[in-house]
Amino acid sequence: MREWVIGGAQMGAIQKSDSRESVVERMVSLLDQAAEKGCDLVVFPELALTTFFPRWYMEEQAEVDTWFEREMPNAATQPLFDRAREKRIAISFGYAELTPEGRHFNTSIVTNRDGEIVGKYRKIHLPGHVEYDSERDFQHLEKRYFEPGDLGFETFDNEGTLMGMCICNDRRWPETWRVMGLQGVELVMLGYNTPSINSQNRGEGLEKRLYHSELSVTAGAYQNATWGVAVAKAGVEDGFPLMGGSIIVDPDGFVVARAQTEGDELITATCDMDLCQFGKQTIFDFARHRRIEHYGRITSQVGVER
Repeated sequence: MREWVIGGAQMGAIQKSDSRESVVERMVSLLDQAAEKGCDLVVFPELALTTFFPRWYMEEQAEVDTWFEREMPNAATQPLFDRAREKRIAISFGYAELTPEGRHFNTSIVTNRDGEIVGKYRKIHLPGHVEYDSERDFQHLEKRYFEPGDLGFETFDNEGTLMGMCICNDRRWPETWRVMGLQGVELVMLGYNTPSINSQNRGEGLEKRLYHSELSVTAGAYQNATWGVAVAKAGVEDGFPLMGGSIIVDPDGFVVARAQTEGDELITATCDMDLCQFGKQTIFDFARHRRIEHYGRITSQVGVER
């Protein structure tokens, strides 16, 4: 396929008390809406099955593990896979993954239109902190509950289109997009759970946070001549607000669809993958224009050095 009708399935708040099954019912409802609009692919948010649990400080690993999925699909998510297969719609969504070896990742998967998982990504740029921070307005403990991803930024041939994934904070790092761009990526899918308030800078505000999110996606898409789909989980979860702002972005960096709410909402766009080729063959023809002899610092150091 070279032309996909893509749905961004923004989800509203998921409360701590909500069951996986009730959340999957909402996801299936969004999938049904997508089927009515002729979608071939639907992208759901990061940690789509639960509340954003890294805001809660937990000391007992057994409690932490209740938020993780040990297999995918599982009993709770099988109805989503079944409906997607029935409707011939590929899906991508995020969840907390507990591997058989006991490792913990913030993960996203993508399927083909037969409901088969054809790609997996594990979040690499984990924000936040490890221990309880009394100076923050609220906690952001991803570094406590997850390991950095170990699968890299790979691309996957999904029915003739090169697709890649990243998650939330990854979108803010240009290296994320460039590594996939260097593989010829044509569609980057990402979900996020982003607080409406900066826990370390209340003056930043929702308007600026939405702008920075959109800037990261539009710049990444443009600079790598790829489509981008960024999908939020939004609304007030257990008293904590998450921002919306889900968007679909074309390979020139223009927003072609945008969510208007902070609830369950489907946005759609017809995305021609061949539109990526002009940018890849001209201004972002990497083979002609990249000067890697000057880029050593990008992989040789982490912090700022003179």
